[in-house]
Amino acid sequence: MATRVLQRFGIGLNQAKNTSRSTGQTVVLSRGLSASNHRNREDSWFKSLFVRKVDPRKDAHSHLLTKNEESNLYKIQFHNVKPECLDAYNQLCEETLPSIHNDKYYPCELVGTWNTWYGEQDQAVHMWRYRGGYPALTEVMSKLRQNKEFMKYREERGKMLLSRRNQLLLEFSFWNEPIPRKGPNIYELRSYQLRVSTQARAIGYRQHNSEAVGGFFSQIGNLYMVHHLWAYKDLEAREATRNAAWQHEGWDEVVYYTVPLIQHMDSRIMIPMKASPLQ
Repeated sequence: MATRVLQRFGIGLNQAKNTSRSTGQTVVLSRGLSASNHRNREDSWFKSLFVRKVDPRKDAHSHLLTKNEESNLYKIQFHNVKPECLDAYNQLCEETLPSIHNDKYYPCELVGTWNTWYGEQDQAVHMWRYRGGYPALTEVMSKLRQNKEFMKYREERGKMLLSRRNQLLLEFSFWNEPIPRKGPNIYELRSYQLRVSTQARAIGYRQHNSEAVGGFFSQIGNLYMVHHLWAYKDLEAREATRNAAWQHEGWDEVVYYTVPLIQHMDSRIMIPMKASPLQ
């Protein structure tokens, strides 16, 4: 469907070029008006895409895109597990991670923890929230280094992993904060590598069935990354919801204008672990 939309706009552009060649005099007379209308439409469209116009001389992008100056900090972890160790790894996480989540001594919360079902195989994904931003993250990391149980967990975990990476994220102002959710659900993590200085939004078209869980952009790790987290009852519900978006007026324009902003995109379908607050 997205391809057809792009093709349609391309055909329109070619037709416009052919018309301009055959009626060059008319084009000259109307050029000023057409250019003005085009600029007005473009300005209106980009105002709807972006949170607000960013002036890099006055503020950082992150301050303009987040809810407020005290927005939560998130950490997302990707652990690639040795296939023969996946069950033992899951059990180890289920024994250790909830104890940190439930302990008020640590100013952090486990948002969700999953195994990738479709996408990169034998992978675990964990997301943590730090209320209080970077000071809370620093406090948690300092305290965990003194936690013998956690250090033992890290040692055992290290024996089971092939690789691991993480990112620090902030949440978009126009997404809801992720909250615990009853299951059963499957989760889709859609990750976008954007071109520099573009942070687009189109969440309004996808809020009808409360499938939107959270939206984040990277601060440390791979930069200019955007992650959208969605919840569905099953793969059939995901397909129906995504197809329904095309019935809403304006969605085809969203696709047309946002696709050029994306350098790379990836989708994971994930199954919650037993300890995950997002079920």
